[in-house]
Amino acid sequence: MADHQPPATIKHVAIAGNIGAGKTTLTQLLAKHYNWEAQLEDVVDNPYLDDFYNQMERWSFNLQVYFLNSRFR
Repeated sequence: MADHQPPATIKHVAIAGNIGAGKTTLTQLLAKHYNWEAQLEDVVDNPYLDDFYNQMERWSFNLQVYFLNSRFR
């Protein structure tokens, strides 16, 4: 990749997508290329993630509210 600098007006770039789509990989590549600080969602301290993977229909709403609240903070 060439050394291109993004416009100075960009303050925040959000990347969203399905599980396993490559969001983290893309974020890390962009951060490295543009010398940005990547902000990843907390998956270690997430109290709903394991429950979500075991019973998605039951825990999907709780997980989304947790993500929304953590982004708000």
